[in-house]
Amino acid sequence: LIVFLSIRLIRLQFTFPQETATLRIPYAIPYSILFFGFLCMSIRTVQDTVRLIRETGLRAFAFALLLCSAFISPLWLMELETTPVLIGSLFILMFLGVPIAVSLGLAGTFAIVASGFLQLNVVGQTAYNALDSFPMLAVYFFVLAGIFMGKGGLSAQLIGLADLLVGGCTGGLAMATIVACMFFGAISGSGIATVAAIGAIMIPMMVQEGYNKYYATALACVAGGLGVIVPPSYPLVLYGVTCNQSVGDLFIAGLLPSCVVGGILIVINYFYCKKHQLKGENRFSIKNAAHAWWDAKWALVMPVIILGGIYSGFFTATEAAVVVYGIVVGFFIYKELRLIRCWEIFRDNAAFIAGTMFIMCPAKATGSVFAYLNINEIISNFLFSISDNYYVVMLMIFIIMFFVGMFIQTTPAIIILAPTLLAVVSQVGCNPVHFGIILDLALAIAFVTPPVAMNLFVGSSLTGISIDKITKAEMPLLLGLIIAFFVVAFVPAISLVLLGG
Repeated sequence: LIVFLSIRLIRLQFTFPQETATLRIPYAIPYSILFFGFLCMSIRTVQDTVRLIRETGLRAFAFALLLCSAFISPLWLMELETTPVLIGSLFILMFLGVPIAVSLGLAGTFAIVASGFLQLNVVGQTAYNALDSFPMLAVYFFVLAGIFMGKGGLSAQLIGLADLLVGGCTGGLAMATIVACMFFGAISGSGIATVAAIGAIMIPMMVQEGYNKYYATALACVAGGLGVIVPPSYPLVLYGVTCNQSVGDLFIAGLLPSCVVGGILIVINYFYCKKHQLKGENRFSIKNAAHAWWDAKWALVMPVIILGGIYSGFFTATEAAVVVYGIVVGFFIYKELRLIRCWEIFRDNAAFIAGTMFIMCPAKATGSVFAYLNINEIISNFLFSISDNYYVVMLMIFIIMFFVGMFIQTTPAIIILAPTLLAVVSQVGCNPVHFGIILDLALAIAFVTPPVAMNLFVGSSLTGISIDKITKAEMPLLLGLIIAFFVVAFVPAISLVLLGG
């Protein structure tokens, strides 16, 4: 569908030529990205289909075609309400195991067909607009910077510092894991990268010191969620771009809430370790702490450069994300980076970028359908029919985001729901920046709630422990995240005090 619609867009550019403002490039060239990108994906889909036909036989293929025809035939044979078509088809497709991006695209397309007045051209145009975003570059580069920092040896220095600071307390090694995740989150902006970088080192160390392997893995997965809470955070960048809010203000507002989350996790871990008699090994001393700070200085300077440059107005969030500091330190100071490793890092990050962009295209299109159908007002009226009390509304939004996050990844969840929910909370006096932090915390919880729990997938791949066992072990820590959410949501000053609010 998008290949076909992109041909329309390109043909229109030849009929009514337009050029980019600065470089004067004909718009037919950037529009061709849609054509070639989705053409390649279409070819791969055909290849996979042929392979499946060979494996399962023509009878199964014919039955699948019959099911698909039965599924979509009501759109042309009956008059259906657009909103139930959009919501219903989205959840049915996800229940059937259709990839999130494809489910979003198909649900939006079905809704357009059912509406009778919307044009399919909306899908092609909004798919391009989703990719044509300068601030979105910050997401990709922050994740890339975090990977370089981890591969370049900086994560080990941060772990050493965290261990010396809190390692002597009851449950000190686990506390050091939480603190190290906070440090690493300040340079990566990614929960997945934080779990991978810190968990790979700390989980074996905790198990060796007598920690339950399920709890150690769960702790690394949950604490890894701090990667998307401690600024810079890529969900905050997405929210800022989607809802037209200052990314710099969101980063400042996220500082204290991230400390609240980390503090609550440390308290829960303390009581767990006290119950199981897990004592720390390293005793705190000013001399050792000073040495640890000095050893980790190259890692600690990174967030200072990024956040200090943004807050001072020296560069934007996107420009800050392209800081090559991590590469320089990894190559020339710690000397743990090699050219072959750089190729692997760029390759893996390219896969992440492609996956994110693929999700963004249909998510943006479906978000536009939400706007056209005025679903924002429908949801707003539904919530306010229950209550217009600030605390009740926040509770309902938490419930919505909790369940949405269990099934939908962070990027489409923010693009589709953030504008809708922001319109709701604005009516009960919630500051848009504060709401961005609330949304970020809710999605951080979603990173560790199956079935779509990316942090748990990473933890499982690191240890070989099944998702269900990690989920069972993480329950006290998950409760801590939920408590932190309501503390931050119900006390706006935690987010806004550094902004003077």
